[in-house]
Amino acid sequence: MSTKITLKSIKEYNKAAVNNPQVRLARNAAVRGDVMDLAMDWEAFRKIDHTFSEMVSGQMKVTNQKSSGRCWGFAGLNLFRVHLGRKYNLKQFEFSQNYFMFCDKLEKSNYFLESIIKTIDEPLDGRLVMHLLTDPIQDGGQWHMFVNLIEKYGVLPQSVMPESFQSSQSMRMNRMITRKLRGFAKDLRSAGQKGASIKKLRDLKNNMLGTVYQMLTINLGSPPERFEWQIRDKDKNFHRFDNLTPKKFFSEHVGLNLKDYVCLINCPMSDKSYNEVYTVDFLGNVIEGEIIRYLNLTSKRLKTTAVESIQKDDPVWFGCDVGKHFHRNLGVMDMDIFDFELFYSTRFPMTKADRLEYGDSQMTHAMLFTGVDLDAKGNPRKWRVENSWGDKRSEKGYDIMTDSWFDEYTYEVVVHKDYITQDEQDTYDREPVHLHPWDPMGALAQ
Repeated sequence: MSTKITLKSIKEYNKAAVNNPQVRLARNAAVRGDVMDLAMDWEAFRKIDHTFSEMVSGQMKVTNQKSSGRCWGFAGLNLFRVHLGRKYNLKQFEFSQNYFMFCDKLEKSNYFLESIIKTIDEPLDGRLVMHLLTDPIQDGGQWHMFVNLIEKYGVLPQSVMPESFQSSQSMRMNRMITRKLRGFAKDLRSAGQKGASIKKLRDLKNNMLGTVYQMLTINLGSPPERFEWQIRDKDKNFHRFDNLTPKKFFSEHVGLNLKDYVCLINCPMSDKSYNEVYTVDFLGNVIEGEIIRYLNLTSKRLKTTAVESIQKDDPVWFGCDVGKHFHRNLGVMDMDIFDFELFYSTRFPMTKADRLEYGDSQMTHAMLFTGVDLDAKGNPRKWRVENSWGDKRSEKGYDIMTDSWFDEYTYEVVVHKDYITQDEQDTYDREPVHLHPWDPMGALAQ
């Protein structure tokens, strides 16, 4: 058999394709239409239903991350506002996603420069340094990165530090700061290779961070140190709180103990075990913060904890691969909504483990579970998802995830520790197994 594509082979491929009436029909449709609509299965489409047996109280109008990758922060802040909204009987509220972004970019810059110092003796063209240089200040993140920012910096109401053009359209800001950081990485490596001490390198780094802070201020504005917050609740009662700081606002008005939350994953890859805890090297933002920590459990176990959480009126932060089997306008994540095998006349048989191991899937997006539909036996049928893409699509921005989709493309849920067993908690607390920075579980939701 030839190693190249021969003209004879091309003729055979073409004959097989054009002589297949199913292929010709799909071709004639695809040249003028969106495959996501053409491959839609009628039986799945007609079953779309935005009613749920279990719903979290205190839900509000959905938020909009616009052209930025801040979904993980939006999902976390949306979890907070459920609790804040109940406490003060609010119809609508948003935290400052811009403030969260400012703090994250500054901390990621420091984390990157510290990583460059730590790897000063690694070869520039080695996989590790190339990985670090790839996207040092991207918008994405993970649950523990969110927690580290909140515990260090607190939160602000959006009215105190509103969105800027750059926070909502982050590509150009990220591009310019990344360019600066890569130049700083060159300077640090050059100084280190000339014998500069760690103290000297950190002095250089401190000056570099001053430049990053300046660039963030230009793009996002100046974070306030103190502020006042005033609201009118659903009953028209007026409230004002003076002399607040971001940390005081979180502790006194949100009041969640974030150390009580655990991060559970479902990763059936061949090199990972269930009932084991993992971390990912060189993944983080706040140097002194908590490391990434994942407890790997079955998909069924993740669902059980999420159902219990929702039934106790607690929304659930989760991470998934949102781009797969998802109709964006309808807001439906469903393994049956598209019949791609019929449309393309071929099978797509990879398992969840296969997709992770061969680069076909990873966690790409974080959202919030705010409801679940249970059958007569208490098993989940579908999930209500609060997204952060605005209210002009789906059911006013709230999506549906079928339970079969959960099994295939949901990778992570964050729940209160009350919803896991003592054995699981003991495992979660032990020294984690370290994964390479490029492991699929090192993907950032954005």
